[in-house]
Amino acid sequence: MADFSPVELLELFQRAQAQFTDRVDAVAPDQWEDEALPGWTVADLVAHLVTEALWVPPLLAGEPVAEGRFPEATSDLLGDDPFTGWESAADDALSAFAEDDALVRTVHLSRGPTPATEYIFEMTADLTVHTWDLARATDGDTELDGELLTAALVYADRLPDDGIPGIIDPPLDVPPSADPQTRLLARFGRKAT
Repeated sequence: MADFSPVELLELFQRAQAQFTDRVDAVAPDQWEDEALPGWTVADLVAHLVTEALWVPPLLAGEPVAEGRFPEATSDLLGDDPFTGWESAADDALSAFAEDDALVRTVHLSRGPTPATEYIFEMTADLTVHTWDLARATDGDTELDGELLTAALVYADRLPDDGIPGIIDPPLDVPPSADPQTRLLARFGRKAT
């Protein structure tokens, strides 16, 4: 990937995980059933990212995405301690990406073979946007890390003009003078307010 070296991508991914971890740690016991996104509770959102983290080791080991082979994103994945569930999955994902040759591998996603560098880049952007989703849903700190915003905007520039149906909402219009966080959120179909 021309924009970031593998070392930079790994560092950005680690920062994105840490930023999300801080927001998960701040979720109050009575907030897990609050709405995070349309049709998703806070628990659903965290379970979604736990699932994505759990997919990393087998995908980097060469296993293709196949129905029934990978866990579904359900709040059952969170168990009795959602923070520990997230942290364990996140640690395993980071360890898998940090293996010596992990970022020169190809992963087999449902859309086809994908360079691991593109996969980690996509996951970093996803974590960054979902950090905001989680913080907004729980009245937490919605200010995102500036370097992660920059990286996620680079990723967002590669998205189709109309988003990805069922995955990423179409972008919202914002003025070119909008701050980076507002532009990123708009690119992912979210209003910064």
